[in-house]
Amino acid sequence: MANKNAYFQLKLQMDGTYLLLYPGTEKNLLDFKEIDDYLREKRIDYDKDELKQAIVAFRTACSIKLSGKMCSKEKESLSVQVSEDRMTVTGRFYPPVEGGHQLSKAEIVSELVRAGVKFGAKEGVIDSYLADRQYCCSYLLAEGMPQVEGKNAVFTYHFNTDLSRKPKLNEDGSVDFHQLDTICPVEEGDALVTLTPAVPGKPGLDVTGRVLAPATVKKVAMRPEKNTYLSEDGLTMFSAVDGLVSLIDGKVFVSNIYDVPADVDTSTGDIKFPGSVFVHGNVITGFSVEAEGDIVVDGVVEGARLKAGGQIVLKRGIQGMGRGILEAKGNIITKFIENATVRSGGYVATEAIMHSKVAADGDVTASGRRGFVVGGEIRSGTSISVRTAGSTMGTATVLEIGADAEHMEEYRKVSERLPELEAELEKVTQTCSTLTRRMLAGVSLGADKMALLKTARESKESLEKEIQVLLARMDDLQEIAGAQSGGNIRVSGVIYPGCKVIMYNTTYYVRSEMKYCRLIKDRADVKMVEY
Repeated sequence: MANKNAYFQLKLQMDGTYLLLYPGTEKNLLDFKEIDDYLREKRIDYDKDELKQAIVAFRTACSIKLSGKMCSKEKESLSVQVSEDRMTVTGRFYPPVEGGHQLSKAEIVSELVRAGVKFGAKEGVIDSYLADRQYCCSYLLAEGMPQVEGKNAVFTYHFNTDLSRKPKLNEDGSVDFHQLDTICPVEEGDALVTLTPAVPGKPGLDVTGRVLAPATVKKVAMRPEKNTYLSEDGLTMFSAVDGLVSLIDGKVFVSNIYDVPADVDTSTGDIKFPGSVFVHGNVITGFSVEAEGDIVVDGVVEGARLKAGGQIVLKRGIQGMGRGILEAKGNIITKFIENATVRSGGYVATEAIMHSKVAADGDVTASGRRGFVVGGEIRSGTSISVRTAGSTMGTATVLEIGADAEHMEEYRKVSERLPELEAELEKVTQTCSTLTRRMLAGVSLGADKMALLKTARESKESLEKEIQVLLARMDDLQEIAGAQSGGNIRVSGVIYPGCKVIMYNTTYYVRSEMKYCRLIKDRADVKMVEY
C-alpha cells in the first residue's frame, strides 16, 4: 500500500550509497533535520547543501548519491520518544535498505523496553503498523494511565450562612424589621446540613511503571451538635428543637430561644444564655444581656450592656445615656443609636447615630428618612454611608475608614499612650541629668539621692524600651491600614464643617458644606468626588 507520508530510504549500489526520496499521498514535506539525524546516527558522510536543495526541489521520487562508499546493510529502524511527563511514547519507523531486514513485533517491543517502557504498550497500534507499514509517520506506541483525582467532602447548608447580607429596606429607606433574612428560624425536624462524602481518587501509572498518586482528599464526618441529630447514614443533620440556627466557627449551632415576655429589669436580673435571647420589652439601665447566639429586643435599650456571639437587632434603638454598650461578633441592626458605644464584627445598619462611638469591621450605614450622624466617632473597616454628617452648629464628628475596628482602636490607644510615656521619659531624663551633673561636679550625693538616681535610670531605660515597642507597633498598624485602600465615605445629603474625615491615617477637615459627595483616599490625600 502506498505510503501516506513522504519518506526516505537508503539504497546500496556498486558505486556507493544513495538516498531515495518518495513523495507521500498526503502531500507533506520531508524534514531535513530528521534525515540528517538519521544519517548521522548511521555514520554516513554526505553533502548537506546538495541534500537540502534536493529536498526543497523534489516533487516526484528521486535518488541522491550520498557517498562513494557502500554503508552497511541497514535494517528497518525505530526512533522512540518518551514525553517529559512520561505519559506517552511515540515512535517513527524508517525503512531498511532495499531488501533489508524488517522489524518483527518482538523486536519493536524490545525497542520499547530498551527505552524504559514497562506499562501501556499499545499492541493494537503495533499490529496495525505491521499490517501497513507507514514510514516517517508518528505512532502512539505506549500510553500511561493518568491518576483519577478524588473529590473532597462537601457540606451543603440549608439555611443562610452569609451574614453579610443587608436587611431589606422599605421604600422610604428605613429597615424592615419584619423581614430580617439574617435571622434563620428553624423548626424541629428541619434539615440543616447535608454531607456529600469524599470520593477517593485512583492511582495511575506512567509508561515507566511509576505510580501516580492522586491528591489526598479531605474526609470529614458529621457530628451532632447541641439540639441536633443525624440521619441513620450520618449524612444529614436535623434540628431537634424549634429555635435559631447559625454557623459559628464551622459548627452548626441551634439555639433554643430564651423568651423574655417583658422588660429586662429587676424582675429578671442580668441574663446570660447559651442560645439566643428575645426581649419583648425594654432593657433597663444597669442590666445586661449576654447570649452566645443572637439578641433581639422589641423595645428600647437604655444604659445597659448587650453582648452577642451572633447579631444584635433592636427594633427601636438604644438611648445609652453614656453607659449603653452593644457588642456583637455579627451585625448590629437598630433604629437609632444615641449616647452609646457600639462594636460590631459585621456591619452596622441604623437610621441615626447621635454622640456615640461606633466601630464595625464591615459597613456603617445611616439611612432612611433621617439617616444622619452627628457627634461622636464612627469607624468602619470598609465604608460609611450617611444622608447627613455633622450639623449646622459645627458639632465635632469623626468619620474614619481604615483597618478593622479592633486595629483602629488599638492605634488610637497607642497614639494616646505615646505622649504620656514621652512626658514621663522627659521628667526622668531631667532627673538623671541633674543628679549626674551634680555628681560630676564633685558634689557628694546622699544615699537617698543615689537611690533616686538609680531608680530614675532604670525608669528611663524601661520607658525608652516601651516607647520603641509602641513606635514599632504603630508602624505595623499604619502598614495594616495602608494595605487597605478601597473604602469610601458616601454622603447623599450634606456633610457640615466640624466633621473630621480619617482614611487610612490620612486626615481631612471639612471646612465648608459639601453635598452629594463621595470621599476616597487618593494617594496621600483624601479626595472628594461625585456621589
